[in-house]
Amino acid sequence: MTNFEFFNPTKIVFGTNTISQLDQLVPANARVMILLGGESARKNGTLAEVKAALGAREVHEFNGIEPNPSYETLMQAVEMIRAEKLDFLLAVGGGSVIDGTKFIAAAVPFVGEPWDILTHFGGNIQSALPFGTVLTLPATGSEMNHGAVITQKATQTKLPFMNPLVFPQFSILDPSKTFTLPERQIANGVVDAFVHTIEQYLTYPVNGMVQDRYAEGLLQTLIEIGPKVLASPQDYDLRANLMWAATQALNGLIGAGVPQDWSTHMIGHELTALFDIDHARTLAIVLPASLMLRSESKREKLLQYADRVWHLHHGSEDERIAAAIEKTRDFFAAMGIKTKLSDYDLGPAAIDAVIKQLEAHGMTQLGERQDVTLEVSRDILTAAL
Repeated sequence: MTNFEFFNPTKIVFGTNTISQLDQLVPANARVMILLGGESARKNGTLAEVKAALGAREVHEFNGIEPNPSYETLMQAVEMIRAEKLDFLLAVGGGSVIDGTKFIAAAVPFVGEPWDILTHFGGNIQSALPFGTVLTLPATGSEMNHGAVITQKATQTKLPFMNPLVFPQFSILDPSKTFTLPERQIANGVVDAFVHTIEQYLTYPVNGMVQDRYAEGLLQTLIEIGPKVLASPQDYDLRANLMWAATQALNGLIGAGVPQDWSTHMIGHELTALFDIDHARTLAIVLPASLMLRSESKREKLLQYADRVWHLHHGSEDERIAAAIEKTRDFFAAMGIKTKLSDYDLGPAAIDAVIKQLEAHGMTQLGERQDVTLEVSRDILTAAL
């Protein structure tokens, strides 16, 4: 196991009827901006519940943060917050709203061009507004980490950033708030959490026994409950386990002290930015092809994955690895998510466009061994046709 530091200051408030605790969690004199995506929080009563809990505090709203939050939209919120001199942010939504809120929190006090936050991977953030979250869509884990991904529509650029100053102060996780989510969003959430775990697990062994078992437990939980959460949308226990699994998949715990990959995400980001494919669906396209082409460098962990997660004990090593990758693809299919570029009407021209963007963004040596070159990325996408 490699040396590591683990720090996570986010307070989690989990369970039913927990939104009322906002009154204790948000400073009494706070001037609050509520950040929202679409209209679902308003229509299903969550926004009204949030505003009731905030009581007499000054409250403003900003609506319209996209599923892939755009710099252009977020800067509108930044200007409003600066103009009104607001001092506390509250994200009500899923990972995209929370990611957008993290950027806004850093951008409001930022001196200079806020897009530089992205080009410097967040390393130039000196301060950020305090914020909390009310999670309504389990998927990204953004409610308990210090990272975000933002898109600039004008240049079709999608970049991540991280900084400890953008950890949420608190996150309220009420599984009952997911009951009315569309099936597509729930399926995306399961796959997103699954691939987050894979990116930190399927690399190479460093004897991180605790991290491996945690990761395998999350993967097995998602495999077990994934189809069930689609079939039983009102089952509280299923939704609770999905929500907590998605949070645990990216709160830093399973990635501490072990190598991490993230090439699937970097390639997937370009597919989303260029062709507006749901983030989780890009991951389902890229991951199986990547595992297949990189199976030799990931051999030991792929065999462990086949054994411990999929219980594949028979056949040669190559047969077990191939079967585990096929099981992964089948799991995505069981969630109603297709895994080929052709399923999204994309062909070789799309691959050329993605490779061009990867090169432009410096994504030329990806993966846990930095061996996912542009040529390898092209081979992965070609295998995903």
